[in-house]
Amino acid sequence: MLALLADAAAWLHSQGIDQWPRDGFPASRITPLIAEGVFFVLLSDDLTGPAATVALDGYADPEFWHPGDLPENALYVHKLAVNRACSGLGIGEALLDWAGGRVLMSGRRWLRLDCSKKNKRLQRYYLKLQFRHVRTVDLPHRASGALFQRSGTVRLNPEGLYILDETREAPVPA
Repeated sequence: MLALLADAAAWLHSQGIDQWPRDGFPASRITPLIAEGVFFVLLSDDLTGPAATVALDGYADPEFWHPGDLPENALYVHKLAVNRACSGLGIGEALLDWAGGRVLMSGRRWLRLDCSKKNKRLQRYYLKLQFRHVRTVDLPHRASGALFQRSGTVRLNPEGLYILDETREAPVPA
């Protein structure tokens, strides 16, 4: 897991994006997520290491999410990384759909994440996946700060996403 995160960080830096530490995250940052049961790994029989990782929890970074955002009404994605050998296979999208399903099961409303203020390509990716740009928080000591959210969603069929509509008893097509 640490190697995958380090590889992702190195790739980001090779693209001129400094969202994550250049050498990846130290074990001391990841071990608590594992102990809490909020760090997930996707394995593949075709790879010797993980295909992807993601943390999903209720931690709303207070530098980004304010009390008026009702942070308790969301789950937050952290440390989403896909093995470069699996790039373009839709794994990131599938993990975000899975996370949206977890939002629904938790009774919360929003799936939220933040990313680099300068990573316009990743921001466009999130917009394509039906996230809405909430705002950009520009703190000089943080590379991240572009905030996104979408309603809890779950993929019910290959035709597309279904979005939870709280006024109906069942999900409706997006």
